[in-house]
Amino acid sequence: MTTGGYDPSKEPNNQGGEPNPPQGGYPPPPGNYPPPGNYPPPGNYPPPPGNYPPQGGYPPPPGNYPPQGGYPPPPGSYPPPPPGNYPSGGSQYGGFGAPTQLNVGDAIGYGWKKFSQNAGVWIAFVVAAALIQFVINVIFGGFDTNELTALSIIGAIVSVFVSILIQAAYVRGALHETDGNRPSFGSFFQFENIGAVVVASLLVSLMTVVGFILLIIPGFIVIFLTWWTLQFVIDQNQQPVDAIKSSFRAISSNVGPLLLLALALVGINILGAIPCGLGLLVTIPLTIIASTYAYRVTTGRGVAP
Repeated sequence: MTTGGYDPSKEPNNQGGEPNPPQGGYPPPPGNYPPPGNYPPPGNYPPPPGNYPPQGGYPPPPGNYPPQGGYPPPPGSYPPPPPGNYPSGGSQYGGFGAPTQLNVGDAIGYGWKKFSQNAGVWIAFVVAAALIQFVINVIFGGFDTNELTALSIIGAIVSVFVSILIQAAYVRGALHETDGNRPSFGSFFQFENIGAVVVASLLVSLMTVVGFILLIIPGFIVIFLTWWTLQFVIDQNQQPVDAIKSSFRAISSNVGPLLLLALALVGINILGAIPCGLGLLVTIPLTIIASTYAYRVTTGRGVAP
C-alpha cells in the first residue's frame, strides 16, 4: 500500500521492466543519455569546452584555435614584427614627415627655410671657416707658389686637413637641421670619427684627380657620385670605402632629380659669388642643407619639418 502519490517512474516500461524516465518538470536522473524531446532548448548559451572555432554571437571559449569573424584574436605569445622604420600612412620615414620622392624645388626651399631660421649661426660659421683658412695660408706662405719649401708643403697639408674638417662640420650642421635640432656654433664639430672623415675625403680627392686626368668628364662624374660620402660617414658611421659605395648606390638610384639639383645648386653658388663673394654667406649654407635634405629623402632616413 502506497503512502504517497502515484509515481509513474516505478511503472515498468515496454523494454524489460525498467522504470520509465520521469515525465513533466522533474529533473532527469543521472545518466549518459540525451533527454527526450527537442533538446537543446533554444537560447544563446556557451558551447561545451573544446578547441574548435566558436559558432554564434557569444565570445569564444578559451583555446588555441584561429579566430573566426571580426572579433580580436585570443591572447597568446605571437612573434613581434621585424624591426624597421615602416611608413605610417605612406608619408612617415624615420619618425619624420617627408616626401616619398625628391623634388628640386622642395630641397632648395627647405635649405632656405632652415638657413633663415638660424641665419646668424650659419653666417658666423662661414665667416670663421674663411678666416681660418686665410690665416693658415698666410702663416705657411700658401700664397707664394713660386718656391716650393718645407714650410709651404706643411702649410698645404695643414690647409687640406683643415678644409676637410670644415667640410665635415658643414655636413654635421646640416644633419642637425634635418634632425630638427637647430645647431649652435659648437654643434658643427660634434662628430667623433675624424679618421674616417679624413680618409674618405682623401680617397674621393684621389679618385677625382684620376678622373680629371682621364679626359676631365670622369672627374665630374666622380664628384657627382661621391657627393654624399661624408653624409654616410657622419650620419651612419660608415667606413670610408663603404661610404663611397653607399653614395654611388644612392645617387645612381635617383640620377635625374639629383643631377638637376646639383646643377641648380652650382648656379646658386655662382650667383652668390658675384657680389664680391658676399652672397656665399647665404648660398653655402643653403647648398649644404639642401643636399643633405636630398640625401635624407633619397635614403628614407627622415627629415624634420
